[in-house]
Amino acid sequence: MDKLVMPPDYRHDTVLPLPAEVRATAWAVDAACSGNPGQMEYQAIDLQTGARVFHVGPMFGTNNIGEFLAIVHALALMEQKGIRDHAVYSDSYNAILWVNKKKCKTTLERSERTARVYDIIQRAENWLHTHDVQVPVLKWETKQWGEIPADFGRK
Repeated sequence: MDKLVMPPDYRHDTVLPLPAEVRATAWAVDAACSGNPGQMEYQAIDLQTGARVFHVGPMFGTNNIGEFLAIVHALALMEQKGIRDHAVYSDSYNAILWVNKKKCKTTLERSERTARVYDIIQRAENWLHTHDVQVPVLKWETKQWGEIPADFGRK
């Protein structure tokens, strides 16, 4: 049987093959959307174990909304569980910016169809305004590191 050989710049202290510069004590988040807007879902993966931490959806929304909600969900869950030594990775520059500004800057039309996602957005924005985020939110560099481990694999 052939032995699996990992590139020298990958970590060996995690279940997932991670580049050396990626923090293993982190959760990776990502969203997927069938159509945009369309049926959207998001999830988080623990980079140390490879386990899914949470999955939400599907619901009608956009990919950027899902990316934003995934980050906020991860931050809130980490706070609830007392996790302070981790980071959150996202491959979405827009979502990270929205989280930093504490505002989901979506242009998704408000309607009966989008009421659920707008309710969740409002709760996420409220959470950001009422909590002091201590966990770093870091950009996953897809061009350098490949797809984020939370990717849904539907490209």
